[in-house]
Amino acid sequence: MRLATRLFILAVLPSILIVYIGTTKLLAASPPLSDTTPSLPPPVSAEEQPPCPVTKPNGSTPPGERPSSGHHGNGALWTVLSSAIVFRPGGPGKILPDGSLQMKWPWWRGVRGKLTIEGRRLDGPAPPLRARIPEGYGDIGFQASGLIFPTEGCWEVTGKVGEASLTFVTRVLKVEEQK
Repeated sequence: MRLATRLFILAVLPSILIVYIGTTKLLAASPPLSDTTPSLPPPVSAEEQPPCPVTKPNGSTPPGERPSSGHHGNGALWTVLSSAIVFRPGGPGKILPDGSLQMKWPWWRGVRGKLTIEGRRLDGPAPPLRARIPEGYGDIGFQASGLIFPTEGCWEVTGKVGEASLTFVTRVLKVEEQK
């Protein structure tokens, strides 16, 4: 080994050891990282949640729309489904002052008439679902709406136009903001 390399190692090695020993003592005296940083709540396993027979979208696409695996319909009414409706800070939907959970919801009508929406919680007591259905969309085709779930849980939702109806089941979850 060359003399310059030996001198460098002899000069630097003690410094590295001092830094290493100091860092080890500092880390040992510090509280564990998990005590000082916020963490996400643990995920809820399927075993911990009551069963909810969530409707899987059937891929039936409303006339004039691009095909999507999330579409669900029966030839008279259509909507878009996902495995769960999740309300989280900064996400879609909003939490109303009374704690209810509101989400915009699309519908398509293949039959003429006014859309009505009703719903009930399947896995526990709760007031019925409320819906906001604005005017101005005509009596056939696309219809925007707002679904208002009074609580989290497993919900059955039914849209109706005249004699036609479409029912689906979804899970509604709320993720609290981390403080």
